[in-house]
Amino acid sequence: MEDAYARSATEVLDFFGVESTKGLTDSQLAQHARIYGKNVLPEEKRTPFWKLVLKQFDDLLVKILIAAAVVSFVLALIDGETGLTAFLEPSVILLILAANAAVGVITETNAEKALEELRAYQADNATVLRNGCFSILPATELVPGDIVEVSVGCKIPADMRMIEMLSTQLRVDQAILTGESSSVGKEIESTVATKAVYQDKTNILFSGTVVVAGRARAVVVGVGANTAMGSIRDSMLQTDDEATPLKKKLDEFGTFLAKVIAGICVLVWIVNIGHFRDPAHGGFMRGAIHYFKIAVALAVAAIPEGLPAVVTTCLALGTKRMARLNAIVRSLPSVETLGCTTVICSDKTGTLTTNMMSVSKICVVHSIQQGPVIAEYGVSGTTYAPEGIVFDSNGQQLEFPAQLPCLLHIAMGSALCNESVLQYNPDKGNYEKIGESTEVALRVLAEKVGLPGFDSMPSALNMLSKHERASYCNHYWENQFKKVSILEFSRDRKMMSVLCSRKQMDIMFSKGAPESIISRCTNILCNDGGSTVPMTTNIRAELESRFHSLAGKETLRCLALAFKQMPMGQQTLSYDNEKDLTFIGLVGMLDPPRDEVKNAMLSCMTAGIRVIVVTGDNKVAMTGDGVNDAPALKKADIGIAMGSGTAVAKSASDMVLADDNFATIVAAVAEGRAIYNNTKQFIRYMISSNIGEVVCIFVAAVLGIPDTLAPVQLLWVNLVTDGLPATAIGFNKQDSDVMKVKPRKVSEAVVSGWLFFRYLVIGAYVGLATVAGFIWWFVYSDSGPKLPYAELMNFDSCSTRQTTYPCSIFEDRHPSTVSMTVLVVVEMFNALNNLSENQSLLVIPPWSNLWLVASIVLTMILHILILYVRPLSILFSVTPLSWEDWTVVLYLSFPVIIIDEVLKFFSRKSSGTRFRWRFRRHDMLPKKDLHEK
Repeated sequence: MEDAYARSATEVLDFFGVESTKGLTDSQLAQHARIYGKNVLPEEKRTPFWKLVLKQFDDLLVKILIAAAVVSFVLALIDGETGLTAFLEPSVILLILAANAAVGVITETNAEKALEELRAYQADNATVLRNGCFSILPATELVPGDIVEVSVGCKIPADMRMIEMLSTQLRVDQAILTGESSSVGKEIESTVATKAVYQDKTNILFSGTVVVAGRARAVVVGVGANTAMGSIRDSMLQTDDEATPLKKKLDEFGTFLAKVIAGICVLVWIVNIGHFRDPAHGGFMRGAIHYFKIAVALAVAAIPEGLPAVVTTCLALGTKRMARLNAIVRSLPSVETLGCTTVICSDKTGTLTTNMMSVSKICVVHSIQQGPVIAEYGVSGTTYAPEGIVFDSNGQQLEFPAQLPCLLHIAMGSALCNESVLQYNPDKGNYEKIGESTEVALRVLAEKVGLPGFDSMPSALNMLSKHERASYCNHYWENQFKKVSILEFSRDRKMMSVLCSRKQMDIMFSKGAPESIISRCTNILCNDGGSTVPMTTNIRAELESRFHSLAGKETLRCLALAFKQMPMGQQTLSYDNEKDLTFIGLVGMLDPPRDEVKNAMLSCMTAGIRVIVVTGDNKVAMTGDGVNDAPALKKADIGIAMGSGTAVAKSASDMVLADDNFATIVAAVAEGRAIYNNTKQFIRYMISSNIGEVVCIFVAAVLGIPDTLAPVQLLWVNLVTDGLPATAIGFNKQDSDVMKVKPRKVSEAVVSGWLFFRYLVIGAYVGLATVAGFIWWFVYSDSGPKLPYAELMNFDSCSTRQTTYPCSIFEDRHPSTVSMTVLVVVEMFNALNNLSENQSLLVIPPWSNLWLVASIVLTMILHILILYVRPLSILFSVTPLSWEDWTVVLYLSFPVIIIDEVLKFFSRKSSGTRFRWRFRRHDMLPKKDLHEK
């Protein structure tokens, strides 16, 4: 029944055909169970495992690699190759893709835990009226129409409409649903609000919320998916996971790269059509197949196979660093997303605030001799811990607050006129509340005021265990005074009172809304001497003025306390007793902002990040802690849950703050920016290296010289010699000014025009150096044949003409080994270039990132192993090099550092902008985001 809140209790009961005094009959129970179903959140169908696996291969670059592997295998079979060589290249490619897919599947399977954990908020049992008798039944057996009784501590088992109040009031803590810090009073009357939200439905008890005061009966109107929890579940299911900015850019870059690769491959094949009939190939078809293999090798060279793995590894490294900052990342791509954060939409309760009500201000009448003199005291401490001091208006600490009459009586009233419990939880290591937040705040205040005489000495209290200290002073007053009768809080009176007896003296303490208490007071307790004087018009006006100042200007939640001497032997209280009271004082309390929030806000302003406080029900990038926040957290670009929040919020989020500290978000943003910078660096490194490989193969094909690199050699370079340094680049140190620059735009491409120009320059040199090493061995090396360059260009016609050298020289493994080694070493030098995008190696030396130095050393050791260990050298078609070879390798490789230093110089001098006219657009990649905007 969706509009039960707008119907009267009688109408709702009639709708379900149930009597409030008897409940459902067995026949009605069976009928309702068939119509409405069980009171459980249905399990959502999970994506089949095979679909998750296939999803990982739904990427253009991955598809090209798979096609290249298949083509490579087929061509090997056509050429009659057998054994390891026929399967090596396709096997390596498929193994890489399988590893990447495994990482993706593991991540995907963790995504749906939030839906399962919603069930933890359903009640286990319920007190149900059926066939005229009450019984305790599993909450899962409830059906709409059931009459349920609830009381303090009960978890609401289903959505229910109030029908009968069994106490003066019923209050429910529905913070997990709405984010409200205080409990909500419930009533019987129907609601007339249009487009009512949870807060408007004051006659509805929502599933998963908890009763904190009172006792009542209600009729079930919604079960399972048709409850408040069910609607949250539906909202979570309707929110599709969106790709992060980096993922979008990498996808766009992959699409762009795939088109370029396809174009170059076709171009290489077409350029060599004239060579299809060369005798060396043994026919036109075999020539076509030979150059098609070259095109496939080109595709393998152009695609950065290790890029997904390196991106994942770099983000994983970032998560470890962030974990040390108490930011636990659940979704790897969200690490990078933090770097482009422009707006933080933050929940207030428990995020910017402590979610713990605490008294911060006390206002009492000091004396009235020269007119009313109001004294104000401050109270430190913003948690439920009984730790804090009371200080006067000058900021001076009161050594013994309980020696002041008004503060002493405020402590007594706070401890006695109170139904809450304050306790220490050793498992969590903190103090917890049971009951109303405002009442617990008063209990903490009583502990901070302390006790009169020796018991108030700090040394005495500090010697207690935390368990004893939690309510030591409160227990003292409860032992001194015996509670005789209680008048509970009601909405019309806006106050509560308790009758206490002590040593032949009966006294009534009252607390409530200041306007209610002050209007009932005829006397005042003065703090100067403890005298009681009559309330005057001037004093009343002054107190009301102070109350409005505290509530308005200082935005504090205010309560007033009073007492009254009662006749001896009185055993009950009535509403008539709540008059002629003696005013004690006002207390102002708040859910205080965290101490570190101010500096965090300033850091956000410096970093160009706006902070907006929103409610937990809005779908925005935000932080949160309640069940109600889960849909918004899942929808956000990056959702951040609090460590003390619900399991549902944590599972729906991308990141969890272990310390509930808003300032941790700022530290995480800085880390996210640094990670993005490092990501750009290793993408730049890998892509420039791949451009070099493409240039190498393309130039060799255009010049008509033999293949400079075998496909398996290209795979080795891409996976090992590229992958290790690229991963180590993720350890580059954070720039000192990382939080002093504005956030980058989401539409900003990973590769801009000037940066792409730098890629091309470095890549072109890498490719030309590799080809130069190949040609050097044939033409100039003392260990080579020293062929004329023209002979090298006409190698394919060697068998049809007389030569002074054997044609087998073109199958020698030395030239490709020199080329491969040049490619490896030049990329090691290029890795050093990527310690910083624009800073010189003279400013940021190699040893600033020892992980990079170690990766370069390890890479070179691995490369030397495949050169000099025979089984490996045969596998990779390489051979040992001489000292002469290594000298030439170094001569050809080192200039890449000089070239990049020159490019960095232009970048620092902003001269790089002059090169942007070379491109028709600032960005070499498609900008879908801009078109959408």
